[in-house]
Amino acid sequence: MSDRLLTGPDGQPRCRWCEVPGFDAYRDYHDREWGYPVADDRRLFEKLCLEGFQSGLSWRTILAKREAFRAAFHRFEMDEVARFGAADIERLLADAGIVRHRGKIEAAIHNASRALALQQEAGSLAAFFWRFEETDLPPETVRATSPGSLRLSKALKQRGWKFVGPTTVYSFMQAMGLVNDHAPGCIGRAAVDAERQRFVPPR
Repeated sequence: MSDRLLTGPDGQPRCRWCEVPGFDAYRDYHDREWGYPVADDRRLFEKLCLEGFQSGLSWRTILAKREAFRAAFHRFEMDEVARFGAADIERLLADAGIVRHRGKIEAAIHNASRALALQQEAGSLAAFFWRFEETDLPPETVRATSPGSLRLSKALKQRGWKFVGPTTVYSFMQAMGLVNDHAPGCIGRAAVDAERQRFVPPR
């Protein structure tokens, strides 16, 4: 078996990163969400914000706090987050349920206004992000960035987004289905491939 795989308690091979003893939510996230294509703008914005909060941390930490983040950021409704002001920043800095990092909090609020502008430019966030879909990356290779994530990161930075470096953006692309990075032999890889074949990228 590949060193990227680990057999779970149900006897099924999965990406090694999702098998964390005592944290079944990681396996559930891997099986039900990670890599499946997403075209919903709110979910795309939420994930890009959460990837920014993950910077320097683990996704396990963010996943455990995701519901608290959703409550604190009004479920990442972009128009609402874009209206957050100084009092909201102080409220968020006092919220022990989330990652209390001023720079990341301010970036999420700032990026909400950038997201609204991008919707006006491209019609939707989904239509813009899916221009950067990748289908030909070697599945055996472990990587932190990709040609697509480099291009998307650059495009977002040019539009004023913050905390959208190529590694952060690649994690976003992996999770939202713009690339299938399940390890060869993982039960998720074929399932995600089938879903991506049925998926019609928004234009």
